Amino acid sequence: MRSLLRPAPLFVLISYLLLSLVPCVPLLLGKQVPELTHVLVVELLAWLVVWGVIGRPAWFHWLLIPAFLALPTELYLFIYYGQGISTHHLGIIAETSPKEALEFLGRKVWLMGAVLLGVIVWWIAVQLAARRSPTLAWRGKTRWITLAILVALAALWTYGWEFGVSAKPAAPPVHASAKPAPGLAASFSAGGSAIGSAFSSALRLVGVGSAESAAASEEEASEEEDAVEDRDPEHAAIAGAGRSGWHWPALPWRMRSPLGFSDFAASWPFGLSARGLDFYKEREYLADLGQRSSSFTFGAHQPARNDTPEIVIMVIGESSRYDRWGVNGYTRDTTPLLKQEANLITLPDVITSVSATRLSVPVIISRKPSMQSLKDGFYEKSFITAYKEAGFKTFWLSNQISFGQFDTPVSVFAKEANVIQFMNLGGFTNNSNFDQILLEPLQHAIADPAPKKLIVLHTLGNHWNYSQRYPKEFDKWQPSLFGIDKPVYTDLKIKPQLNNSYDNSILYTDWFLSQVIGQLKDTQQLTSMVYVADHGQTLYDGTCNLAFHGHNTQFEFHVPAMVWYSDEYKERYPEKVKQLQRHRKARLATENIFHTLLDLGDIQYDDEKLEWSFLSKQFKQHKRYVDSYGWSNYDNANFKGDCREVMDKGKPLKQEK
Repeated sequence: MRSLLRPAPLFVLISYLLLSLVPCVPLLLGKQVPELTHVLVVELLAWLVVWGVIGRPAWFHWLLIPAFLALPTELYLFIYYGQGISTHHLGIIAETSPKEALEFLGRKVWLMGAVLLGVIVWWIAVQLAARRSPTLAWRGKTRWITLAILVALAALWTYGWEFGVSAKPAAPPVHASAKPAPGLAASFSAGGSAIGSAFSSALRLVGVGSAESAAASEEEASEEEDAVEDRDPEHAAIAGAGRSGWHWPALPWRMRSPLGFSDFAASWPFGLSARGLDFYKEREYLADLGQRSSSFTFGAHQPARNDTPEIVIMVIGESSRYDRWGVNGYTRDTTPLLKQEANLITLPDVITSVSATRLSVPVIISRKPSMQSLKDGFYEKSFITAYKEAGFKTFWLSNQISFGQFDTPVSVFAKEANVIQFMNLGGFTNNSNFDQILLEPLQHAIADPAPKKLIVLHTLGNHWNYSQRYPKEFDKWQPSLFGIDKPVYTDLKIKPQLNNSYDNSILYTDWFLSQVIGQLKDTQQLTSMVYVADHGQTLYDGTCNLAFHGHNTQFEFHVPAMVWYSDEYKERYPEKVKQLQRHRKARLATENIFHTLLDLGDIQYDDEKLEWSFLSKQFKQHKRYVDSYGWSNYDNANFKGDCREVMDKGKPLKQEK
C-alpha cells in the first residue's frame, strides 16, 4: 500500500480517477446527471476488465489517447450545450472543415487549443509516471479470480442476451405491517440464503441478462421529444427463444440488469468507444441508403435554359399545429407579421400521413408514397437532386440534429445538397439554438454568386419543450413554462402553461418566417418560399389526456402550410400563381409538396406527375391515408372525442413495415 502512495503511482491513480469523473462535470454546473450511479458502476467494471486483461497502465495507457484528446470537446459541450459528445456531434465533427470550425468557435478556439495542449502534456506525464510505477501492475491470484468472475458474468449476460429474461412476477399484496426493504436490501430479503441473494445482486449490478429484453416494448409515441432510453431492438429476444434456433429457459427476473448500453456510452473514458461504434453504425446505415439511390436520376431540367437569378426556399416546420396559427383563424393573434404579407397563400387543408419526423419528412421531400412511410429507406433521391440537375446550387441549413435514432433517415437526403450545415449542438434541450441561428447562413446562401439556388431550412419550430423555442421577448401569453428546464409534462396541472408556451412558440415562428421573407424581398429577384410542418401536436385538448405526438389525432395530422412568392415571381409565372390561388382550399397532403416544389421552380422531368402539383392546371385531388389503426382514409373518417382520434368509417388498409 505504501508503494501506491509514492508520487508516480499516486499521480497515475489520481489522473485516472479524474478522468473517470468527467460524467460528473454537469454537477459542477448545477445540473443533474441521470443514472449517475449506473454510469460509475459501469466505469468500475470497465477499469477492472482493461486492467485485468492488459495488466499494466504503461501498456493500456495508449488506449486512452482518444479520451484524452476528446476531453476538451466533451467539456466544451457540457459547459455550452449541457451534454457530452453524441453521435450527432461526431457527425458534425466529421462533416466540418477546419475553416468552419474556426469560424464557429471564434475566440474560444484559443482556449480550446490551450486546454488541448494541456491535456496532451497531461497524457504524456501520466505515461511517464506509469512506466516508473511497476507496483501498479496487477499480478497474482486476485487478478485471475477477478477475470474468472468477469468471464462468468459475461457468459451469463450472453445467455440472457440470447434467451432473454423472464417476465416480472406479479407482486403479492403488501400488508399494512410490512415494511419494504429500501434499495439493495430488498434484493437480500427477497428469498434464499444471504450468499445467493448477494450473488443475485452482484449479477444485477454487472449486467447479467438484459433489462431491455425483459421489459415490454414501450410505445415510441413522442419520438425524440421524450427521453428515450437506448434500446437495441436486436437484443429484444423473446424469453426462451434463442437467435440460434435453440430453446433454453430464460434467466430469472431477479438476474436482470439495471445497466444498459446508454450507461456505458455515458461513461468516461471507455464509453467514448460506444459512441464511436454507434456513429460508425449510423454512417454505415446512411452509406447503405445512399448506395441504393446512387445511380438514380430524375433527368430534371428547366424547359428553356436561362440565367435569370432565382431563389426557392423550402422551410420544414416541426411539431406545428394548424389551428394555432392566427392566419388560419385562431382566436389569438399568433401570426401578426405573416398576416400582413400580400403574396402569402395559406393552405387550409393539408395533412401529413404519419406524426413522426423521421417518417414524415422523407414523404415531404421525395416521392416516397405516404403508405410506405413506415418502411426504412427509399430508392429515389429528393427534390434536392432534381434541382441540382436543373442547374440550381442547393443548400441544406438545419437547426435539427443529423445523426441518431430519429434523424439519420432525414440526413440521408440532406447529404444530396451542395452545402450542408447543421447548426444545433444542443439537441432538443434548453441549450438548443433558436431558429434565428439559421438566418445568417441563409443570408450567406442568398448572397452566393450562383444565379439559381434552392435553400432548405429545417427548423426546430415548435418542438417540446415549447418555452425553450423562443427568446424572452416572445413570452407573450402567461403563465408559461419559460425558464423551467424540465417541467413534468404529464402533469395536467400545467395545461395552461403548456398551451401558452406553445402559442408563444408559434409567435416566434411567425417572426422567423417573416425574416426569411424579408431577406427574399431584399433581393428584388424571382423568389418564392414554401412552408409545411412535418406533423402537429395534441395539447390536452378539452377532456383529452394526451399530449405531444405519436397518437392518432387530427391535431397531429392536420398541419399548417403556405406559399409565398415575390412580385417578380408573379410577373414571370402568372399561371402558376393563378392555379395556386384556385387550389388553395383543395384536399392536400404532404405527398403533394415534392411535385409542387419542382413545379414552383419550373422544373420538368421525365415521369413528372403534374396532377400532384397544386400549381398546375392538371391538378387532381387524391385519397389521403394516415397512420391510424392501419392506413385510414382521412376523408372517410370520424374524429372521436376531444382528442379527435381519426377512426376510418370503413376498414383501414393493412400496413407493411
